[in-house]
Amino acid sequence: MENFLLLGICFGLGLFFRRLPQFPENTPKVLNGFILFVSLPSLVFYHVHELKINVSAIMPTSMPWLVFGFALVFFLILFKLKIMSFPTTVCLVLTAGLGNTSFVGFPLLETYLGKESLGYGILADQLGTFMVLSFPGIILASIAMDGKWDIITLVKRVLGFAPIYALVFAIVTRQIEYPDSLKIVLLRLGDTLTPLALVSVGFMLDLRTIAGHGKYLLLGLGFKLVLAPILVYYVYRPIQNDQLLFQTILLESAMAPMVTSTVITIEKNISPHLASLMLGIGIPLSFLTTYCLNFLIKGNFI
Repeated sequence: MENFLLLGICFGLGLFFRRLPQFPENTPKVLNGFILFVSLPSLVFYHVHELKINVSAIMPTSMPWLVFGFALVFFLILFKLKIMSFPTTVCLVLTAGLGNTSFVGFPLLETYLGKESLGYGILADQLGTFMVLSFPGIILASIAMDGKWDIITLVKRVLGFAPIYALVFAIVTRQIEYPDSLKIVLLRLGDTLTPLALVSVGFMLDLRTIAGHGKYLLLGLGFKLVLAPILVYYVYRPIQNDQLLFQTILLESAMAPMVTSTVITIEKNISPHLASLMLGIGIPLSFLTTYCLNFLIKGNFI
């Protein structure tokens, strides 16, 4: 419950801070810079280094790639049909195509399925969601930012994403035991990600913009909270006999939009108001939709 309390407080602080003269308009940009260059790399350093990888990792780590690919196809079709602009399309792919598989995902998994589900949840988050964000996600954001496909520019953008270096270093040093003091520092720095990100999104959140983004918000959240779990259910149904694995994958696919991908979308100015609405409305709404999904699972309706 403390995670949900933190969520509400940080959103509230963001909304409150935008009314104070001490917090200028570029406050989200400063917070997002700290997140991308300090908070997120620290989390990657720690969790990727400590992650235990085995054959069972294939299933949960494949789910975020599947959902992202489905989102890419789904929203690009809508773009080709001239239903939305390219920046709006990229915004929805990055927010509806990537789930909040850790901050919201972990406590909900523990509540619904117990602590034993967290191992699969961590695999889905670190080797799935984060990897998708780091490579195809950043490439797509760079294309939307530059307005064109240029391989040299794309490489520069990917290499300019600080968590990539943290990922490489964590993999290279997996055989080396980190000192306990370093682990504590990394965890404490990483703990700043969610509070700062939520304050940033709360600062950006303006419910008056729903009028101009209502259709796209409905499409994005409809995809993330309803269509994605339906797709995942049918794709992973053959492993239904392993109940814990199947249920963990299904619930993780139904989580709200990812905090970090939303921050990147806002930071790169890719439909930032829509991105903040996707996260600001998507997280509380996901509590209801995941509860309903868990009810269907526990009632053996699916």
